[in-house]
Formats: sequence, structure tokens, C-alpha cells
Amino acid sequence: MDPNNPIVKLCLDGMRAEGENRFEEARRLFTQAWDSHTDDFEACIAAHFLARQQDNPQDMLRWNQEALARANAVGDERVTSFYPSLYLNLGHCHETLGDMDEAARFYGLASQGMDQLPDTRLSGMVRGAVEAGQKRLQNEESKEP
Repeated sequence: MDPNNPIVKLCLDGMRAEGENRFEEARRLFTQAWDSHTDDFEACIAAHFLARQQDNPQDMLRWNQEALARANAVGDERVTSFYPSLYLNLGHCHETLGDMDEAARFYGLASQGMDQLPDTRLSGMVRGAVEAGQKRLQNEESKEP
């Protein structure tokens, strides 16, 4: 991603605010990014981060679905490495909402896309979160009679 892109800058500032527990400011910055996007790529980025600052799982799901729809609309290599994280977030939303079949489907899609991720700390976090989600679902299945 281009760190000079205004939407990317707003999202980076929002992530910094999150890291400093300034969540209202983070939400404001992510909302500003959404309101300022000029194309599907920027909308994908803004929606992806805006989803993190929602107050309930239904709104998180809606923003994550928006991010995925915008990534699909971009349809080129700029979003390829986004998919595992997008699928992870959708899996987590569905898990939180109790739709374990959809959660499993999205965690599976995230897992399949791991080879698209560069070897970075963030990629490691996504890999670990996908594995943890899949493990939680497996544990739930083993509890069923």
C-alpha cells in the first residue's frame, strides 16, 4: 500500500490511535477515510478498518461484508493480500453471531489464501488468528452430542 495515499494515511493514524486506546479518535479517522474514498480500493481499506470500531457484531459484519465487496470490485493484485484478513474478520463475525457453518467457511477461505501473504509480523498474526478460530470451531464440534 502506498503510505502517501490520503486514505492509507488516515487508516494508519487510526491504527495508531487504537494502539494508544484512543478509540473515539480511531473511529473518527476511519470514518473520515470512508467518507473520503475515491475508488473501490480505498473503500475496501476504509471499510476494513471501520469494521474494527463498531459497537455490535451485526455492524462489524456489515462493514466487513462491505470491505469484501469492494475488494472483489477492485479485482486486481492490490487487494490479493487483503483477502486472508478479510475472510478472517468475516469468520470471526459469523462465529460471534453463532453461525458456525459460515464461520468455518470463511476461516477456510482465509487459510487457503495464506500463501498470498508476505512473511511479516502482521501476516503471522493473521495466520495465528485463523488457526485459533478453526481450533475454536473444532472444539465446539467435539462438544456436540
